Amino acid sequence: MTGMNNIKNSNNAEAPTKYEAVIGLETHVELSTNTKMFCGCALSFGAEPNTHTCPVCLGLPGTLPVINARAVQFAVKIGLALNCTINASSIFHRKNYFYPDMPKNYQISQYDKPLASNGFLDVDMGSYVRRVGITRVHMEEDTGKLIHTGSSGRISESDASIVDFNRAGTPLIEIVTEPDIKTPAEAKEYLIALRNIILYLDVSDCSMEQGSLRCDANISVKPAGSSGMGTKTEIKNLNSFRFLQRGLEHEFERQSALLEEGKKIIQQTRHYDHITDTTKPLRSKEEAHDYRYFPDPDLVPLIMDTGAIEEIKSTIPELPGQKIKRYRESFSLADETARLLAADKDTAQYFDRCAEILGRDKLKAAANWITGDFAAYLNKKSVKINQSGISARSLCSLIEMIEGGSISSKIAKSVFEEMAENKKEPAEIIKSKNLEQVSDEGELEKIIDEVISVNSEVAQQFRNGKDKAIGFLIGQVMAKTKGKANPALVNSIMLKKLKS
Repeated sequence: MTGMNNIKNSNNAEAPTKYEAVIGLETHVELSTNTKMFCGCALSFGAEPNTHTCPVCLGLPGTLPVINARAVQFAVKIGLALNCTINASSIFHRKNYFYPDMPKNYQISQYDKPLASNGFLDVDMGSYVRRVGITRVHMEEDTGKLIHTGSSGRISESDASIVDFNRAGTPLIEIVTEPDIKTPAEAKEYLIALRNIILYLDVSDCSMEQGSLRCDANISVKPAGSSGMGTKTEIKNLNSFRFLQRGLEHEFERQSALLEEGKKIIQQTRHYDHITDTTKPLRSKEEAHDYRYFPDPDLVPLIMDTGAIEEIKSTIPELPGQKIKRYRESFSLADETARLLAADKDTAQYFDRCAEILGRDKLKAAANWITGDFAAYLNKKSVKINQSGISARSLCSLIEMIEGGSISSKIAKSVFEEMAENKKEPAEIIKSKNLEQVSDEGELEKIIDEVISVNSEVAQQFRNGKDKAIGFLIGQVMAKTKGKANPALVNSIMLKKLKS
């Protein structure tokens, strides 16, 4: 997949530079199965340390691993969603290295025969699409967790480290890209797009805070326009989108400065420090031969037949890219609105329920509410849309009242706030607070006549050609009706009166 062409011209809009980056990402995703990858221990984040362990995941002599079938199904799902080929036969290997959180002193992983390979993910960058090749999707087991004592939790500032093996053996997927990513911004958007797809598949909670989604970034720098790649470094365990982008930005600047000084880049593993906004060396970079991979003698090859793959494929839902396309084509939504709706699975499902209730002509109003006032409320309260207490039917009722002229858009905002805070239906709120829009022409005419009479000088200014004067008069009518007057009707009657 190296050198794969982009769907559109992907020259990025940043200022020309003497050097350019070559970036590839390795993303680790913990799967949301009930039990571990090779044993029956339960998975439970935050449980008392070392309470979800057994002889298998502790690597005790004489124990035998058994493959978690559910984890395999989830991994195949991810591979298919990333346009990969699911390999008919794949093999588990032992990746040998010593680290305190590795109870067996090796990790069961996959090497030259992974579960899935040769896929791609298209990343929408707004003005262009970057196609990122997926080299491989392979299965492995997670390690335990080291806890560094001390106030900061940093290994360099701790007195001791203790280990919790609850996480050891958790089903883990590693997704490795081709070096197709050109900028730190593209890397960030790739990871966001990947996370959204995995959340749609419902195979992981992708919590970066809890470590169920982690990313390592490989970056090299070369003279702009040259072929090949420079010497790469790896930034380990980037656990936020912002840290991924900032870490790569710093590393690009650091390597560019070294090249400018005529110095060599050392291949090494580095750590991003968000306090200093710099990367720091951890160790020299390992190569594959350093791990002495060999097939795990306790595990037979994993065979995937066509029927099983097709059955798993049938369970894959409509994914974000497909939703965006449907929202554009079926509902004529703007590109940005479609992207905002599809970016979050719960939000997309909420909008789809609105689409089942409302007519097509009112769906743009629903989309605007969901991505506007509703999104602002959710951000303020730090809750997801399905935790808001406002059902899709309730929001649709509010929209239908606005479209039908029962309430004004301005009144609707206050009704929505009441719906959000007190979980009441819009009709109940409107009735109890007497908020229904005034659309009686006779009643409005009387109010308008009174406003024109009291403000005769302003009315004359309009008649003399000062068009903006009408805004003041309409504002007076809205004030007298406490915002309940039908704005379109007020404007029509006011114009008729002023021109008569």
